[in-house]
Amino acid sequence: MLRISKLTDYATVILAHLCNGDGLHTAAEVAEQTRLAPPTVTKLLKELQRAGLVTSARGAHGGYRLTRAPESISAAAILDALEGPVAITECSGKDSHCGIEHVCRVGRAWQRVNGAIRRALSEISLAQLAGLEAPAAFPDIGADLRGSSRSHRV
Repeated sequence: MLRISKLTDYATVILAHLCNGDGLHTAAEVAEQTRLAPPTVTKLLKELQRAGLVTSARGAHGGYRLTRAPESISAAAILDALEGPVAITECSGKDSHCGIEHVCRVGRAWQRVNGAIRRALSEISLAQLAGLEAPAAFPDIGADLRGSSRSHRV
């Protein structure tokens, strides 16, 4: 089953909350508003900061904010920050260490599926995830899969 982790899901909730207003949001306020546990919020905000998706300011009036507009943060960037690049099979990743890759007949098809998923995630913005704007149209993953390789058999 392909599923993002709970922490990635929670991080998306936190990022969506940070879309509200231009000011800084404290970890305590984010935890209260999102109803997530404060230690989880703190941990995820630090991870999101390391990934460059949020920035923080210290002090009595400190807090967190997005580093760029929610329209320019993709679902792919969020997943990359928390789970690493999407790779549904060993050979779909950049650093493949599959022992049978040289004789495998299905790897190329899985790589195409992986590419289609990656493109779909790249086309969905945080603004869309947060409900601030509607997606123009959901990406047609099937078109990516039907693409130029229709005649290839696996």
